[in-house]
Amino acid sequence: MIVKEEKKVLVACEYSQVVTVAFRNMGYKAYSCDIIDCEGGHPEWHFKCNVQELLTENWDLIIAHPPCTYLSRVSARWIKNDPGRTIEMGKAREFFMMFTQLNCPTCIENPYPLRAANLPKWTQVICPSDFGHEFTKHTCLWLYDLPPLLPTHCHNINARSWVFNCGGSGKKRARFWEGIAQAMAE
Repeated sequence: MIVKEEKKVLVACEYSQVVTVAFRNMGYKAYSCDIIDCEGGHPEWHFKCNVQELLTENWDLIIAHPPCTYLSRVSARWIKNDPGRTIEMGKAREFFMMFTQLNCPTCIENPYPLRAANLPKWTQVICPSDFGHEFTKHTCLWLYDLPPLLPTHCHNINARSWVFNCGGSGKKRARFWEGIAQAMAE
């Protein structure tokens, strides 16, 4: 039987290392990968490269956070006025779809997608407030050979929208949630 330490987890498009650290804390050999430096304090667990370079390796699990700039419903208001965004949406869709074709259990995380992006139907919608956080930010999961994520601590009573209350850049809005990362690792 394979023990957790031998299980290899790749967290694609993750610079924060929130998910990577949660898996490491549970005893997995987890690695983050992004084209930018990591901010989680563990560069020894980070591949700074295009994730496509790593997909030929044998992974036991891949969790992917592909960029949503050109795929999310929020971008709909800009796409009509900028034909270049349609081209970028096509490239982003191709990158996203790459994760649907892997030969290991895979979770892809993204916001509600634009209809025009023509992504497959998501498997599950989760919210940080279902995992102990005081904010809402509906997030879609596309699960391949994985069970749905179960809420661990609902906090819906006074939950506020993260997108409108985070007071930060797109990079800050995109940061993943520790409670969800912990539930994934468990």
